[in-house]
Amino acid sequence: MMKTKRISIILLIALTLLILSAHAQDYNQWGLPDGATIRIGKGTVHTNMVFSPDNSLLAVGSTIGVWIYDANTGEEIKLLTGNTAAISSIAISTDGNTIAAGSSNQIHLWDVDTGTLETTLTGHTDDVSDIAFSPDGRTLASSGEYRDNTIRIWDIQTESLKTTINGDTGSIAPIIFSPDGRTLASGNVVDDHTIELWDVETGTLKTKLVGHSDDATDIVFSPDGTILASAGGWLDQTVRLWDVNTEEIIITLYGHNDGVNSVSFNKDGSTLASASDDGAICLWDVPTRSFKSVLLGHTAAVTSNVYSPDGRILASSSLDGKVILWDALTLRPKHTIDGHIAYLSSIALSPDGRTLISGGWDTYLRIWDAASGQNTGILYGHVAGVESVAFSSDGRTIASGAGYGSANTRWTEDFTVKLWDAVSEQQITTILGHNRRINTVLFSPDGRTLATGSEDNRVGLWDADTGYHLATFHEYTGKVYSLAFSPDGGLLAIAGENHRIRLWNIHNRSIQATLYPHTSGISNLAFSPDGRTLAYTGTTNAGILDVLTGELITTLGDHSLRYRSVTFSPDGKTLLAGGNYRNPDIHLWNTATEELITTLTGHTYSVNSITFSSDGNMFASASGDGTVLLWDFTPYKAPPSLQADVNSDGVVDIHDLVIVAANFGETGTNPADVNGDGIVNIADLIIVAAALADADAAPSLLGIDPKFTPDKKDVEEWINQTSQLNQADPNTLKGIQFLRQLSLALRPEKTVLLPNYPNPFNPETWIPYQLAKPAEVTINIYTSDGQLIRTLNIGHKIAGLYKKQNHAAYWDGKNELGEPVSSGVYFYSITAGKYTETRRMVIRK
Repeated sequence: MMKTKRISIILLIALTLLILSAHAQDYNQWGLPDGATIRIGKGTVHTNMVFSPDNSLLAVGSTIGVWIYDANTGEEIKLLTGNTAAISSIAISTDGNTIAAGSSNQIHLWDVDTGTLETTLTGHTDDVSDIAFSPDGRTLASSGEYRDNTIRIWDIQTESLKTTINGDTGSIAPIIFSPDGRTLASGNVVDDHTIELWDVETGTLKTKLVGHSDDATDIVFSPDGTILASAGGWLDQTVRLWDVNTEEIIITLYGHNDGVNSVSFNKDGSTLASASDDGAICLWDVPTRSFKSVLLGHTAAVTSNVYSPDGRILASSSLDGKVILWDALTLRPKHTIDGHIAYLSSIALSPDGRTLISGGWDTYLRIWDAASGQNTGILYGHVAGVESVAFSSDGRTIASGAGYGSANTRWTEDFTVKLWDAVSEQQITTILGHNRRINTVLFSPDGRTLATGSEDNRVGLWDADTGYHLATFHEYTGKVYSLAFSPDGGLLAIAGENHRIRLWNIHNRSIQATLYPHTSGISNLAFSPDGRTLAYTGTTNAGILDVLTGELITTLGDHSLRYRSVTFSPDGKTLLAGGNYRNPDIHLWNTATEELITTLTGHTYSVNSITFSSDGNMFASASGDGTVLLWDFTPYKAPPSLQADVNSDGVVDIHDLVIVAANFGETGTNPADVNGDGIVNIADLIIVAAALADADAAPSLLGIDPKFTPDKKDVEEWINQTSQLNQADPNTLKGIQFLRQLSLALRPEKTVLLPNYPNPFNPETWIPYQLAKPAEVTINIYTSDGQLIRTLNIGHKIAGLYKKQNHAAYWDGKNELGEPVSSGVYFYSITAGKYTETRRMVIRK
């Protein structure tokens, strides 16, 4: 009995842990926008946090909404969404029922229990910079950014504006009510960096507190209302305590070596916590005005800190993505909440689509499982923000480039490129060579070469295995923002702050062409899968250029659209463009019709990077809001009839069939990979054949350019390969039937010797022919005076067309002794059974 009870208890505990684990992991699917399947990251925290009055909940404002956590365990409870921009400030009512949040120029009010958006207050003409509830919970104050330097007082019951206070020129933030609710304190971003005290009832200015040498980034009243604490900005780096009654500075506290972002009193006002860009949280003894202790746990700037109402917990948030819940008595961390990532600059998907890597301002490279969205590793090594990341074509190597500054404790510079082993997650080497920010890193399609673009106006080429320097392109007269390899790896497109796109020939290290897209500040480039077109995003427009002619094919939308990123779908039929911070949507464009297919919304800041899975079924987008969204692309993929148009010429014909066959065995992004499974094979050819069957194109196949005519032998081999496919699939059967019809159509009515090509030639040529029935084939080559110089014994051949280079007879221009023959006129004759025929050809040297 005891054993049974023990087992039951163990099972119960295991089940409970499993349920909690599952609950903790499904938050990456909360509040997803339409079309998205998973969210990586919870959004950047760059605003304040608040506890519920009963100490049970912690609300954290982020760029994507308000997260509600269990204050005791750190577990995610809910995500409040409905905002279309980042959360600038949050506040909770004194009864704990309502959370208010500023987002853009609006204020959203949510019901805490249900998570429903109850109402939205509008009236500000610029972004809301801060909000605060009055102590009785009946009034809400909000302050405006630069173009709206006002404080607005709202009646919560009637949801109406009570009073508007006009401040001085500049943004007003922060704001807070005194404990008695009679005074409202505000920080004002003006030259004198004052703190202003307002009479709430009349809206009149009571006094100004002068002393900080920079903006007051945060202010807070002591619980008894006698002291006001203020935090100084980057140029000030101090904490000041003010006597509210005398309006004088009590003391200036020194201890931080960077800007102070947040201050918070504990329950009885005996301790003040200050958080800084230096990554430290300093604790001060208020009665003695002295330093008590420092909390070190964050690896980046601490943006906010707040005590719980009972004073037992101190919560702090940082740009390292962590929210730490500290035990206020022991000063040790109780729980760490992860996932609030800083600004993301770049992402890359592994070739198999299973792994995603991200880089951003927090200096880290984070590795994610693309299926679950779980963080599986972090690569440490850069000391400044990571600007660009890339996977090699075999998925074994990761490249990263860094630049200026970071979310870390001090402003830093890191102009290095690093290569990492994707399996062991260890650094392979560090590449030195640039002396400014690395804006882009990119592997060549074959994975052998790494290209890097920098703000030092140079492009570097490096051996992707060793980091050895191969070449430097010096001819771009501006900062390099983007690079793109052509699909064959022969060209590297280079663009940046000026109005030109350079096409650099990788083989001979020369400029092949210069394209002028009629815009400057080109932020992103992308070659189409067939290499014929190049998409770009610029400061004034975005569009598609013809690579050969340099002509502008189309612009994307009107000039009001500003894009940060662009990429083609693997089949080349859709172009995705990610917007900038003013319009952070993703637009899907049909490349054939140049029409907008749809608009995907969900990010709240610039879409800096977009990448597709190799099968074309999914793509990922990374944003400055600190999140990555994974999207289902299948609803937008071209239907099979359009997929079969491999060369995108608007019609499915034999050309498309031949292109697929010519690319058999190729892997990775390729227009001939019609079904998007990562390899070109018989399955892709059958899709095209089925579309051709619909077009009833078989009877018209003869007589077209021999370059695009498959041989009967080819078709028979294709039919043999279909045995590996699903024979019950109607489309497969349709494609097979078409191939059989094609095989019959390719049976010639008579045996013919065809003109050789090229003609004239030097040093080699191909001799095509067709057989009406099987025969032993021999081709003899004679000089102009009838002397036999070479015999080509072709052997037994079945009936069919032998036109393409891999099936036609081949002559290397040499005699039987292996000596090159001289220029002149020659004759070639065919013997096929009883059939003979002779034709003329010319060698010109």
